[in-house]
Formats: sequence, C-alpha cells, structure tokens
Amino acid sequence: MRKVTLAVSLFLGLITALSACAAPSPSTQTRAPAIPEVILATTTSTQDSGLLDVLLPLFTQETGYKVKPIAVGSGQALALGERGEADVLLAHAPDAEARFMSAGHGTERRLVMHNDFVLVGPQDDPAGAKGPSNAPSALARVAQTQSVFTSRGDNSGTHELEKKLWKQAGIAPSGKPWYQETGQGMGATLNIASEKKGYTLTDRATYLANRQILDLSILLEGDPSLYNVYHVILVDARKSSRINAEGARAFADFLVSQKTQSVIGSFGKERFGQALFVPDAGKADPSSVALK
Repeated sequence: MRKVTLAVSLFLGLITALSACAAPSPSTQTRAPAIPEVILATTTSTQDSGLLDVLLPLFTQETGYKVKPIAVGSGQALALGERGEADVLLAHAPDAEARFMSAGHGTERRLVMHNDFVLVGPQDDPAGAKGPSNAPSALARVAQTQSVFTSRGDNSGTHELEKKLWKQAGIAPSGKPWYQETGQGMGATLNIASEKKGYTLTDRATYLANRQILDLSILLEGDPSLYNVYHVILVDARKSSRINAEGARAFADFLVSQKTQSVIGSFGKERFGQALFVPDAGKADPSSVALK
C-alpha cells in the first residue's frame, strides 16, 4: 500500500512539474498597455489605399494597443502633432516634416516606405500632358490649354509637392477658373477629377486602389521629382500630458520591424499585380535631397 501511495505521489509531482514548465512565466507574458489607445494622425493615402486596414489589426494583435487613426493631409497631421492632439504621425511631406522636427515638436523621425506620385488625366489627354518628360512641363501644358486641374488644396504632402511643381513651371494657378481646389482627401479629389474630365496629381497607391471606378489614366510617371517618401514621427510628450509616448513608440517600432516591412512590401501585389509601397526601414534616407 505504501508503494502505491509513493508511486501516486511521484506521478502527481511529475504532472505538476510539467504543467509549471508548460505555463509561460509572468515575465514572458505580454503586459497589457497602461494606456491602450494610440492616436495616429496620418495622410489620407495610407487609409485610401487600404494599407491601414491591414496593418492596424496586426499591431493590435501583437501589442494590445488599439490605434485611432485620423486620416487627413500631412499638413493637418503635423498640425495635430504640434498641438499635442496626436501621439504619433505618419506623413509624406519631407520639407514640412523637417520644419516640424527643427521646431522641436517631434522627438524621432524614422523612414518607413516610399512610392511615387503620378499625373493622371483623361485618356485622350486634351492638354498633351503625356508628351513632356518632367512634371513642371506637363503642368505647363495643362495651364496653357486651360484644362481642368483639381488640386487637393489642403496643405497635404501631395498639395505641397504640387505647389512646388507649379512654381518650377513658373505658373501661379490659384484663382484661375480651370484650377479647382477640392479641400478634400486624395480619393475624393480623384473622383472629382474623373467626373470633370480633369487632371490631378496623386500618389500611385491611392490611384491604383481606385482606378476601377475612375475614368483617368496615368499620363506622367518616373520623374525623380515625383518621389513620395513616408516617415513615422514620435510627437514630443512634453506637448501634452495626454500623449501616449509608450504607445507611440510601440507603433513606430512596429512599422519599421522586419515583419511589418515584409507586409508593406507585399501589400497590393495580389489585387493590383504590383506592390503599392516599397519598404525602406534601415535604408539611407533620401528625403534630404528628394523633391528639391
């Protein structure tokens, strides 16, 4: 009887030991975020292209944080950061971002990805914008023929580039009847351009994500001045006591991680036959010379 009792005791002890080994120790378990919500101010292209719909659930699954995206133009996103109304930014306006950082509104700026801008318009191209090899010359033809051009007019990264290109072309389009500012995001501006058989400047990702419902074709691409680079920026926590600095850093780390960069690099291939963004984390940042 004593031998049976001893055998049972040893068996129960073995089961307990194995259970202890199988259960994760408290130190290896994912700690629940102290502040679970992260406010992300981002350009509309990341939302209109569908990229956020893929990335944000992955971030929540990995970290427990839940992101509240505010999709606006890059200029408005930077303004939200400056006022301390966002924790982290994802923008594509390098010049404005540099000013933001120089003014001390952000603590860290990291390269995430790039794609490019394209000039789109009616397939029959009444302005002849497809002829020139550079964007300023193509825009000059739009102006010369007084063809409709729809501008976002919202100080977004797209609008900032557009204004720079008009300046390089030696043209001041504001106030001209053919130049129409929408004050809306890229998706809405593309729809208006399509309806009015006009031209517009767009990031490639948003155009590809919407091209099936648009009567617009790519007329100019490949000009080095149309490079479109995205950075993630941590807002200085001293801007507001409400800023979730820990969540912001977790999101920035997530964007530049190898796993997420791989997801970014494959996004769009199955649906569009090409990736909508090129992952750039860890590469030399070309934004200091791009678009100059």
